[in-house]
Amino acid sequence: MRTGAQILWEALHREGVEVVFGYPGGAIMPAYDALLESPIRHVLVRHEQGASHMADGYARVSGKVGVAIATSGPGATNLVTGIATAMLDSVPLVCITGQVSSKFIGSDAFQETDITGVTLPITKHNYLVTNVDDIAKTIREAFYVARSGRPGPVLVDITKDAQQASTVPVWSDEPVRMRGYRPEHRAGSEDLSRAAELIDRAKRPVILAGHGIVKAEASKLLRAFVDKTGIPVASTLLGLGGFPATDPLALGMMGMHGESWVNHAIQEADLLIALGMRFDDRVTGKLDTYAVNAKKIHCELDPAEINKNVRADVALVGDVRDTLESLLGLVARNDHGSWLARISDYKGDSAVRDIQTMPHDGRLFAAHVMHDLWRITEGKALVVTDVGQHQMWEAQYYKHDHPRKLVTSGGLGTMGFALPAAIGAKFASPKDEVWVIAGDGGFQMTACELATIAQEGIKLHIAIINNGYLGMVRQWQQFFYNGRYSATPLKSPDFVKLADAHGLDGLRVTKRDEVEWAVERARASEGTVLIDFRVEQEDSVYPMVPSGAALHDMIRRPNPIVETAGDE
Repeated sequence: MRTGAQILWEALHREGVEVVFGYPGGAIMPAYDALLESPIRHVLVRHEQGASHMADGYARVSGKVGVAIATSGPGATNLVTGIATAMLDSVPLVCITGQVSSKFIGSDAFQETDITGVTLPITKHNYLVTNVDDIAKTIREAFYVARSGRPGPVLVDITKDAQQASTVPVWSDEPVRMRGYRPEHRAGSEDLSRAAELIDRAKRPVILAGHGIVKAEASKLLRAFVDKTGIPVASTLLGLGGFPATDPLALGMMGMHGESWVNHAIQEADLLIALGMRFDDRVTGKLDTYAVNAKKIHCELDPAEINKNVRADVALVGDVRDTLESLLGLVARNDHGSWLARISDYKGDSAVRDIQTMPHDGRLFAAHVMHDLWRITEGKALVVTDVGQHQMWEAQYYKHDHPRKLVTSGGLGTMGFALPAAIGAKFASPKDEVWVIAGDGGFQMTACELATIAQEGIKLHIAIINNGYLGMVRQWQQFFYNGRYSATPLKSPDFVKLADAHGLDGLRVTKRDEVEWAVERARASEGTVLIDFRVEQEDSVYPMVPSGAALHDMIRRPNPIVETAGDE
């Protein structure tokens, strides 16, 4: 005989769970009592949103399912932002919440919230468990749904009485089968042949490498495919690292803040090969003007993404790894020297990010920090970014050569993501050098998790790009609202003192010449170090495609600033 709470932890252990991130409360208290008997490590967060982001960061780096746990009512609703973040970025999570006893459901009992109803649009699937006999089976199904097909978050809400009741658990090793759920697909041979024919005939092809390359662990296959076909590779934000940034055929990031030559190449291409990406608005710009002369091959695991935004001439529905493996044997060896030369002409002298020393006049720009951080760490760090200008500068200046070395919130664009996600990433890969890169605005949203870092005794490096504004919103106000800065100037605490208050080390950098000293000191430290980088306040991310504009209609950096910022 086992209680439902004991069964819960045993079920998680059977799924290979080693660490969970959570916060206790009344409706989940039986589970926390049983936790004392479990070998699973629990990380006590300071806010439930932090738990879901930590589980997210853990999942992205490890490739496993991340687990967050919370109580009913506000504990459960505080998970919502992290669940939505994981849903839009296809991250496998299982979020477990306590619920009031079944006899109180629907009575507006203390801390009762219909969390399955709340999360229905932002989960792959969710469950309300009211019977102790259903706990083991439900947890097994939840993990299967979260990790199979296109991954995503699953929520399991368990009533308090189900946790307290006892039963003899029934465990099964049979494959999970769920009626109506068919997560696996494979591209048909005729479609593969048509795709290979288009690839062989193309004169100006471009590969669009998305997050699916990373998630499918298809990086080596992609490189073999590129070596054979000679096709250059553009990456989405979440696809960075899926193809080595230092490879001669790597073009860089596409889209709203992508490289200018990448966007021009896409617009002029005669074939786009989209691999594990969903053609979101930040990538395409105005759909009516997007790559109008290009045929499109869309390799995607989720059939719902095919023709959703951009019409595919050939749809290859299936795991991108399997699809690439099949295509590799069908395509001819090729060379696209003239096309690559044309793309190189688009670059001109704007690829200043490739130089080792960026020009400056003593002032500190965010671009300096990113470039120097990449140079000092030799591009080997695991970087977790928040959302905003610093996120785009990191994508432009820190060259990622390896998959799962960049963790960032793409689809939802969640400020406050970086610090807790980095904690999860560190648990997933404790030997990695982990850098948090956050703005002064987003950092304050989850700064309470500094206490979690101190309590758990883990080592992170935290770089706050402090410009005194909500930077990306300020940039939009500058460009599109006549410079009327409404609610974007930001007063922040003394971040160095904040670190000290948590028993962590803090440094402040105001000049370019101090960057290397601070980074090296942080790397040499035995514990977490926070660096407050006081950068130029009104710098902007360039290039920029205005919302609703064509991909090639980019706002470029004004020439007078080039000599100080070193940006394109």
